[in-house]
Amino acid sequence: MEYSFWLNQVAKVLILYGTAYITGLWVQNSNIKVNYTRKINHFVLFFLPHLLMWLNPFTPTLATTLVGSVIGVLTLAIYMRPVRRHYPVVSTMFSSFDRPEDRPFTLFWLTTQIIASYVVIIILMVFVMNAHHYDFVLIPILINGIGDGLAEPVGIRFGTHRYQTRALFTQKTYARSLEGSACVFVTSVVAVMIYRPLFGPAQFVAALLIVPILMTVAEAVSPHSWDSPFLFLVGGLSLAGVLHYF
Repeated sequence: MEYSFWLNQVAKVLILYGTAYITGLWVQNSNIKVNYTRKINHFVLFFLPHLLMWLNPFTPTLATTLVGSVIGVLTLAIYMRPVRRHYPVVSTMFSSFDRPEDRPFTLFWLTTQIIASYVVIIILMVFVMNAHHYDFVLIPILINGIGDGLAEPVGIRFGTHRYQTRALFTQKTYARSLEGSACVFVTSVVAVMIYRPLFGPAQFVAALLIVPILMTVAEAVSPHSWDSPFLFLVGGLSLAGVLHYF
């Protein structure tokens, strides 16, 4: 693999850790809601690889995606309870995404969600590479990165029409809002329009009618703190259906 790939991986890990530490300090010392700092980490995780690729490009392949996925999961090992109990710096980093309502499942949900998301993305990449439609995988990634990233802070700040969802391995219910879900819908529409050149005329109309609705429903009914793999899966399947039937 290219040297630039490894350099980007190191830079990504260091920047993500640094962001987690700074936003963790905000939670501990400035009474900023972890719901907001968690999404700051989310957006950094989403935009950073694109920025690093622009600054230090390499040729993306299935192998680089696989290796990057493994590195991404392994970086979470630092947040295991024995480590963060022994090192206050790590505890501060962990506090940047440790929502009180998620305890004691915070790290478990985060880790399993990331693993499941990578599995779905890799399967989608294999499909689109075989079908020569690589750019289509960017649509659900964009919807997840922007739409789902905005859903929680928008819902907390402006959400008045709330509904309940479940989570894995617990009977607790968690609140979501129609205002937050609307972020997923709007982002889905914008994402399809951005990638308009990828579609034929009938495919574009079908994608505008189908993808935003299905992605919004997927975000609404997915388990709490586990929506990313559902968004990737539903996005990939809906786009595959549009390509096949229209």
